Amino acid sequence: MNKRQLSVTLVALLLVLLYACSNDDDPKPHDDSLEKKIGQMLMIGFRGMEVDEHDQIYDDIASGRVGGVVLFDRDVALGFAPRNVESPQQVINLNNQLAQLATEYPLLISVDQEGGRVARLKEEYGFPATVSAEYLGTTNNDDTTRFYSRRIAQTLSGHGFNVNLAPVVDVNINPESPAIGAIERSFSDDPAIVTHHAGIFIDEHHNENLFTALKHFPGHGSATADSHFGLTDVTETWEETELIPYQNLIQMGKADMVMTAHIYNANWDTEYPATMSKNVITGILRNQLGFDGVVISDDMNMGAITDHYGLEEAIFRSIDAGVDILIFANNLVYDELIAIKARDIILDLIEEGAITEARIQESYDRIMLLKGRLGKQVAKNAW
Repeated sequence: MNKRQLSVTLVALLLVLLYACSNDDDPKPHDDSLEKKIGQMLMIGFRGMEVDEHDQIYDDIASGRVGGVVLFDRDVALGFAPRNVESPQQVINLNNQLAQLATEYPLLISVDQEGGRVARLKEEYGFPATVSAEYLGTTNNDDTTRFYSRRIAQTLSGHGFNVNLAPVVDVNINPESPAIGAIERSFSDDPAIVTHHAGIFIDEHHNENLFTALKHFPGHGSATADSHFGLTDVTETWEETELIPYQNLIQMGKADMVMTAHIYNANWDTEYPATMSKNVITGILRNQLGFDGVVISDDMNMGAITDHYGLEEAIFRSIDAGVDILIFANNLVYDELIAIKARDIILDLIEEGAITEARIQESYDRIMLLKGRLGKQVAKNAW
């Protein structure tokens, strides 16, 4: 074969290869990096006091299918059976196992440790006692708030957590609100007091290299129902002052994450609750209040979502609205394959053009920027 024949042959082979690679009929594997970016947008709850290679959560973390986990002391779906918390040493061991599984990206290991009624690390398991936000706001003493906030923060950092899904900055508009005021989760009915004590709480957590999440945006304190169990309509009760703590803390640079509320207000959106509303998340939180950090959903398994929307619609609407991390706490209901299902739904939405890869990149960039603050080693792994 002469040089000319060889050149023609090589060109022909190249054209065949190019055609094969571009043929729309050929199956196109998903971009592995895209799947991992989606994984960073998922925070999952799981069962077990420890994990091993036989557990789904083990594979989810090790494969980069999830970017965060949330621990609970009790499993609601199993009749409040023990879940992830038994003793201080057991929690240390579990969190060490979880952290070590995440070799490419650091894992967000979170818990709801507000103090008072909502505290997963309870005194009965051997952890330090806590007090409620209402107690701190009523006492209204900086030293008292700092003492209990520091105690919570040191408890979490000392046991392997890096995220506290707190503080609640809902203004106590309705003291009988079943999810907030009635169980002492709000600091005060005065937005200035809420801002002040939440700020101290956050500062003490930052001192321990912990992230916090302001909740429940744009304000759950006036609600007359509990979004855990169904649609919560605040159209007639919500007040503009409920935005003040968020606005203040964002302007003060204290907002690591903002957690959405599954509440409905026809004045914001006539179709969707806040978590799924672009008017609320992009319009109010991002554009009006200027927050460009990580937006994290409340539990997507809560009745306000699951009773009214399918999984695909809930995921699509939330991401389209501007939510960066979706929590599937797996506590009210349990599905150990939820991370795989959520990933596949998001990939299908991208394939259909309903969500763009650029939108996934936005959330990924925000999450990586946040994780980069955890420390030099974490930042190196994250980037």
